[in-house]
Amino acid sequence: MILGETLNKAHRLYLSKRAIVCGGHRWTYGEFFDRISRLACFLIGSGIGHERKIAILHPNCHYFLETYHAAALIGAVCVPINCRLSPPEIAYILNHSESKLLVVDPMFKAQVDAVRKEIPGVERILWTGEGVDTDLNYDDVLARQAGSGQPESIPIMPEDTAQIYYTSGTTGHPKGVMLSHKNVYVHALGTIAELHLTDKDVWVHVAPLFHLADAWATWAITWVGGTHVIVRDFEPKTVFATIEREKVTITNLVPTMLNLMVNHEDVGDYDYRSLRVLLSGGAPIAPEIVRKIVEVFRCDYVQTYGMTETSPYLALSLLKDHLRKLPDEEQLRFKAKTGREFIAVEVRVVNDEGEAVAPDEREVGEIIVKGDIVTTGYWKSPEETQKAIKDGWLYTGDMAIIDIEGYVTIVDRKKDMILTGGENVYSTEVENILYMHPAILECAVIGVPDQKWGEAVRAVAVLKPGRQASETEIIGFCKDRMAHFKAPKSVELIEALPKTGSGKIQKKELRDRYWKGHAKKVQ
Repeated sequence: MILGETLNKAHRLYLSKRAIVCGGHRWTYGEFFDRISRLACFLIGSGIGHERKIAILHPNCHYFLETYHAAALIGAVCVPINCRLSPPEIAYILNHSESKLLVVDPMFKAQVDAVRKEIPGVERILWTGEGVDTDLNYDDVLARQAGSGQPESIPIMPEDTAQIYYTSGTTGHPKGVMLSHKNVYVHALGTIAELHLTDKDVWVHVAPLFHLADAWATWAITWVGGTHVIVRDFEPKTVFATIEREKVTITNLVPTMLNLMVNHEDVGDYDYRSLRVLLSGGAPIAPEIVRKIVEVFRCDYVQTYGMTETSPYLALSLLKDHLRKLPDEEQLRFKAKTGREFIAVEVRVVNDEGEAVAPDEREVGEIIVKGDIVTTGYWKSPEETQKAIKDGWLYTGDMAIIDIEGYVTIVDRKKDMILTGGENVYSTEVENILYMHPAILECAVIGVPDQKWGEAVRAVAVLKPGRQASETEIIGFCKDRMAHFKAPKSVELIEALPKTGSGKIQKKELRDRYWKGHAKKVQ
């Protein structure tokens, strides 16, 4: 099976059902299929066919979903680009991926114009919206394809690459993660089974569609005939109103978004009764935030864990049946864990010798995984592929503990672990305590150079509006709740934490401030 079949099935079974809600547009699956077919016919007529690369630089919009599906129908490869990248970074991805066509929103005209001479391989630029007179206009192209019918059938194999997602690399350039049709459709089937997705579901795309925290739903929600509701930019009140108005049932948000939502002053003014489950993913989440999510939205909550390299889910904090009979507080403790292995993958936690760690929630090891959702490798980077995948197992770089039920809890990224005075300190553990402080809105914990200890634990935090807290008070708060060597030795209060394009807190930028000129390798 190939990804194009997800759309074909929705078209056959749910022709007149609402498929898309985006701005003022409300399209059925029949209308959505027609738009995608027109785009696919244009692409084939432009020489963009099997294995050719189509890049897209765009905020969340129906154009993004259409590009994903059109590429899948004709066997082309979609290359989503992080909207927050600089012009040189955008040019690198376009050149390295060998993209032939770029779909782009006019808001990025300055970035594209800055690199036009540096991207000779891009043969066509397709602008959405109005205001750009050069190149081609997306909707004009679709209008000219009226009556063109469905695109010609192209032989596509499950092992063919469907998408290339670029992620941060350790060599100065991002790595292109190749996901095959098989990777992505097996993952979609897994989410349908695990999350009980049906045609009654309404998914709101809030997390960026260039990131797999949200993009996986492109296929799963379409496959079951659910409705896609699209929010262009994240703003808490917009999300609250959209959930209420469109009767959203499910979505996946990154923890920073959920944290801002549950702490928003207007969060109690909206109706969330349509929600059946909220997912968080893309980064670890503090148990205190999980508690607030359950209290505020009064729906089920599931923590998800995954990587771009795994399409993305590896684990879900779905409760086994017997765990649902536990007291609420005990259930919440399991929900706040990273989760048990996803149905479509095998997960192990191993020590440096490759042996499974004890399921005692104390011994720490690295998560390794294998299965049909694991990447085929990094585009044009065989050395990086060999480093990451050994004997069929992908080494994630995530350090975790595991319990007797098989639920893992990530304690840190391998590169983020702090070694202070010969003791390992896991930043996630300290951050979880900091999030319990009533004045702290967001935080990150890093290791900084220290003559006495080698590394010292440093907290960088943002306070909630109108709240105050001193460094001494915050350090004391932590020492009251954890071993003193784990507590921050210093606290920096800032206006905002640096974020990645997907909304995750960017620790590398924080570490760079302190480690320049020191021996530690910053990754």
